[in-house]
Amino acid sequence: MATITGGAIDPPSLRPPIADATIERVEPAQLHARLEALRADGYTMLLDLGAADYPLRTPRFDVVYHLLKLSPNARTVADVGTPQRLRILCGVEVSDPHLPTVTDLWKAADWAEREVFDLFGIVFDGHPDLRRIQMPHSWEGHPLRKDYPLRGPARERSPRPPFALKSNVPAGTPPSGETLAALQEQRKKK
Repeated sequence: MATITGGAIDPPSLRPPIADATIERVEPAQLHARLEALRADGYTMLLDLGAADYPLRTPRFDVVYHLLKLSPNARTVADVGTPQRLRILCGVEVSDPHLPTVTDLWKAADWAEREVFDLFGIVFDGHPDLRRIQMPHSWEGHPLRKDYPLRGPARERSPRPPFALKSNVPAGTPPSGETLAALQEQRKKK
């Protein structure tokens, strides 16, 4: 069963337990120092870095780091044993969406931090090349935020085109016959 430390409220429905993992919550001010200490302790592999948006919660965002610790002196498969997994959660306020980069600790964090920046708007201070990675450079906003408009901000400002749907065509209206005529024309040409 996963262990949660740090006194955070993390419902199991949102964070399913990982049988061989420890879950730890870290404050943004202590994040880089804690991750540096974990790397020195043997968590040399950053498996994943992502984010989640909880608009009704404070702090609104969670940045999640998945770390792995393998036996450093393993010479055979039996020596490897069970790797240790660690999930680090760091809450980020929407009013100040800044965290320190960890690209100096793990090169694998480079594109993952860019993705979180692009899709959530969380800035990683000190990142060597923090720019959009998935959305076009002219894109407005951050599409994985829960309050992001479904059609994007630019399209939400423009009116939707009128479509002939069942809801705006009265019942009993006879078909126009245009589709049937077009199909008959195609058939004559064959």
